[in-house]
Amino acid sequence: MYHRTLHPIEKHFSRVLNCFKANSFHASCERSLKADNPLARQLESILQSCIGSPYLREGKQVHAQSIVNGIINNGLLGAKILGVYVACDRFIDAKKLFHQLEFHYAMPWNWMIRGCIKKGFFDFALLFYFKMLACGVCPDKYTFPAVIKACAGVNAVRLAKMVHDTISSVGFDVDAFMGSSLIKLYLENDCIDDARRLFDKLSYKDSVLWNVMLNGLVNFGELDSAIEMFRNMRNSGTKPDSVTFACLLSICASEGMIEYGIQLHGLAVCYGLQFEPPVANTLVAMYSKCGYLFDAQKVFDMIPHTDLVAWNGMVAGYVQNGFMVEASQFFKEMISGGVKPDSTTFSSFLPSVTDIRQAKEIHGYTVRHGVILDVFLKSALIDMYFKCRDVTSARNIFDLSTVIDIVMSTAMISGYVLNGMSNDGLEVFRWLIKAEMRPNAVTYASVLPACADLAALKLGREMHNNLIRNGLDRKRHVGSAIMDMYAKCGRLDLAHQIFIRMSDKDVVCWNSLVTSCARNGKPEEAIDLLRKMGIEGLTHNCVSISAGLSACANLPALHHGKEIHCLMIKGAFDCDIFAESALIDMYAKCGNLNAAYCVFDLMKIKNEVSWNSIIAAYGNHGHLDQCLALFHKMLDNGFEPDHVTFLGILSACGHVGQVDDGVRYFRWMTDEFGIPAGKEHYSCMVDLFARAGRLNEAFETIKSMSSPPDAGIWGTLLGACRVHGNVELAEVASRHLLDLDPKNSGYYVLLSNIHADAGQWGSVRKIRNLMKERGVQKVPGYSWIEVNNATHMFTSSDTTHPESAQIYSLLKDLLFVLRKEGHVLQPLLPSYPQACIW
Repeated sequence: MYHRTLHPIEKHFSRVLNCFKANSFHASCERSLKADNPLARQLESILQSCIGSPYLREGKQVHAQSIVNGIINNGLLGAKILGVYVACDRFIDAKKLFHQLEFHYAMPWNWMIRGCIKKGFFDFALLFYFKMLACGVCPDKYTFPAVIKACAGVNAVRLAKMVHDTISSVGFDVDAFMGSSLIKLYLENDCIDDARRLFDKLSYKDSVLWNVMLNGLVNFGELDSAIEMFRNMRNSGTKPDSVTFACLLSICASEGMIEYGIQLHGLAVCYGLQFEPPVANTLVAMYSKCGYLFDAQKVFDMIPHTDLVAWNGMVAGYVQNGFMVEASQFFKEMISGGVKPDSTTFSSFLPSVTDIRQAKEIHGYTVRHGVILDVFLKSALIDMYFKCRDVTSARNIFDLSTVIDIVMSTAMISGYVLNGMSNDGLEVFRWLIKAEMRPNAVTYASVLPACADLAALKLGREMHNNLIRNGLDRKRHVGSAIMDMYAKCGRLDLAHQIFIRMSDKDVVCWNSLVTSCARNGKPEEAIDLLRKMGIEGLTHNCVSISAGLSACANLPALHHGKEIHCLMIKGAFDCDIFAESALIDMYAKCGNLNAAYCVFDLMKIKNEVSWNSIIAAYGNHGHLDQCLALFHKMLDNGFEPDHVTFLGILSACGHVGQVDDGVRYFRWMTDEFGIPAGKEHYSCMVDLFARAGRLNEAFETIKSMSSPPDAGIWGTLLGACRVHGNVELAEVASRHLLDLDPKNSGYYVLLSNIHADAGQWGSVRKIRNLMKERGVQKVPGYSWIEVNNATHMFTSSDTTHPESAQIYSLLKDLLFVLRKEGHVLQPLLPSYPQACIW
């Protein structure tokens, strides 16, 4: 029960209503309003047809005659003249006349309340109602519907409940019209229980009343209750109309209930409503959102008169299902067919645009044709420009907008992160917090990748806390973003905890954890998760397949890779370019170069990624001639190389020591193709010169870099200094390395060994002492060996593995066979294998 303290004005009106009831409400309010003058009766009959703008002149003439003859207050004549003024939107004239009339009956008050509502002055309408009660005028059955509408206009729920109580207390029944207004008001203000109670009490329910209740339940998120109410509606004998079907089909579209939607479609056909615009348009949207584009197109083609909403539904359906080319063709058909697109059309179509020229053409079209740039269209334009890598245009749209909401801000954040500008994305997030905008789940899912890119673990944890406080952490896409953030910040344990706590895991959540494990040196866990994913009944997609293959390549585990290859064939993923490219990489890294080339050769469609994979495969195996032959074949087939292509070529040149070829292709990359050299390319060139003993050229290459070299480049030079005994240059490299990566034990050990080879034992002691002072411990190296389709991992002189003795015995037999065949081998340690790499 709802209890509260009455406001003084409410107490006054309660006393007035009690007075009405005590004095026999209807009897005290009724009086004879029949005209007792023949002229008044004649003028009243004239006014019966004077409701509307064309009759304003006649209404004024009747008003003049009533004033001249002094009969303005004779019966209902004055009230009817007032009604003409209200109906003709002459509110000032109506107000002047109202003050000249008698206030003891309801009709003049009703007209003024309706006039205020018609002009949108809901608060003044309620003031007239209060004044009416204060003057002792009895409301009639025409008063309350207008008052309820005024309450809805200002969301005055408490007042609406008072009016509802008044209607019941004075003996009026709540009819279907008043009931629908009250129910709509209750539902719009989350008073669903009050709406249900009132709905159940009503004896007569028409289709409008059922539709109001259905729409309210859908908006409130009670979809099961809405479906049950539709069943009750049919059982009651009420015939559903187009609004009913549009409401229920919208549920099917949002929840993916295609089977129930097909049943509703059949029912709409039975009622002859399938071509009604609300039903037809919602059918198109439902089939599109559920992935049944053929059926959506079929419904669209059958509509006798397609409107803009139907065209928009088809455009959105093609884009949402990834058919970008078809969406573009359909959009062109729409323009050529004379249908003028609106902001909704462009908001749906723009995600399919990836070419900057086309993007600017569409933007220009919206400006030339005066398309309203609402926040949704501006957000779509911002997103489009970011996808086209035109950050300046996206920023200009955002900066020039006078009204900015959370949708536009979220689009800016995700766009900055997409273009590698995570700091700018975080700045927008800080700005919207200062502007007192409330971030939603999509905002957090967009800004968390920025924390991941910057490895900002502290900031990411703060956002995670905010998500928990606001109850947004339970959403699946947010959970995936949190997992990815923790994984990229080096906290795979926290990512795993988030995954375990998630009650509703979809394919995206599983893929996020599988990919994180594969990238963070946990390939066994990645493969195990991929297996569990199948056991849970989830269907693998190209992302999970690619992550699993990456894990197999890093382990390496050829037998697991072959199992995934079989899974690809069974699941029709053998036609996915990116999954096949990952398969090439897996076979190459597992040592099966022939299988890698077979996969590449059998690919029906090849792109730059697949060509780069096979070029890198041959390059990493030291087959420079085949690598270069594939590169030129790639050019002959019309594919443009990128920085990854040349990275594979430079690496291949380094493996076989072809310095001149490496220098030539490095210059070809920068001069002919205009590809700027990155740190990876410089690292390959340094390694190329260093392997050939040309350390001075390697050092000059480092000094010529436009950006500061990282630890990997200096480490490459330091390793070459040990091979070639260049202690002086090793000192230079080590100074940079110990500043850039002071916790890496490998650099200390490498520098120590260089000084040891040169007989500088004092320097060796200094380096060892420096390691102890900084708390740096040597990380043991690991080796893998595959036995009976199982991968085993060992450290040097490892005796802890349960199968060490068996593995060692197998290796001894293998070495015996190799020696017998005349192979010269380095002796292993007498007890267990030290570093078995096969």
